[in-house]
Amino acid sequence: MILGISNDPPKKNKAFQQKFDFPFDLLSDETNATAVAYGAAEDAGAKSHKRISYIIDASGKIQKVYGNVKAAEHPEQVLKDLGG
Repeated sequence: MILGISNDPPKKNKAFQQKFDFPFDLLSDETNATAVAYGAAEDAGAKSHKRISYIIDASGKIQKVYGNVKAAEHPEQVLKDLGG
């Protein structure tokens, strides 16, 4: 399963999905709690976030962290790491 998350409200995430034909569910983290917990934001009041991806296994353990994501190159990188 692939999920995205942003600090935008659900309505804005839905518009993004439709505009760019984004194939994955986008979760809303309007309080920045998840962004802070996963290191994408310094604090709850942060206006900017790092692009970070995680591979999390079925038991909930983080298997790989991508701390400097470049959107154009990232899908191939993840697929390679997953053996695809």
